[in-house]
Amino acid sequence: MASKGIADAFKELAVIVTTPGLDVPVKNFSDACSRFFVVFKVLKTGMFPRFAEIDYVTKVNDLAEASTLTPTLELMVDRDIEANCVRKVGSHTRNLLRIKRSLEMMRVMCEELLDTESDHSLRDATFTAYNQVFAPHHCWAIQQAVATGIGSLLPKTLLSGMFNETDPCSKLRYCISISNQLSRQPLPLEEPWY
Repeated sequence: MASKGIADAFKELAVIVTTPGLDVPVKNFSDACSRFFVVFKVLKTGMFPRFAEIDYVTKVNDLAEASTLTPTLELMVDRDIEANCVRKVGSHTRNLLRIKRSLEMMRVMCEELLDTESDHSLRDATFTAYNQVFAPHHCWAIQQAVATGIGSLLPKTLLSGMFNETDPCSKLRYCISISNQLSRQPLPLEEPWY
C-alpha cells in the first residue's frame, strides 16, 4: 500500500501546483506534502531515514503552521523577501526550498529504482538521488554522515515486501510521471536570490 500512497501524494500535489492561474495555498501544499510521510515509515531502519524524516516532517509542519497566517506560497515568499530572512535557518521560504528538494530526491530515487534490478539498488538509488539533489548544498561532514547512513537502508527485495504489492514498479512510474509535471511548474522559488 505504501507505493499507492506515494503515487496518490504526488497526484494530489500535482493538482495543487499545476492549476492554472491559482496561487498555491500554503495549507493545501503542506497537507499534500505530509502524505509523503509514508516514505519514511517504509524506510524506517537506520539513522539516515530517521534524520531525513525529522528534517522533512519539521519543515512540512512549519508550513502547516505558517498557513494560519499566510494564505499562499507566493505571499509567504514575498514576506520573507521583505523581511530579508529568506536565507535564515528556519525561514518559511528556506523550509519550502528544502521540501522541494526532498520531493525532487524522491523522484530521482524512484527513477533509479526502476533502472536497476540489483538488490542493493535502494541504497544505490538513494545515494545517487542524494548526490544529485542535496550533496551540492551540504558540507563534506554531512555528506559523509549521509553516505554512512544510506548503508543502513533495507535491500530492495525487503522493501518490495513492505509495499505488500505485486507490482510497485507501475506506481513508481506513475510517481515519476507526476513529479516530472511538478518539476516543470515554477514554485515561487525560482528566484535569483537563492
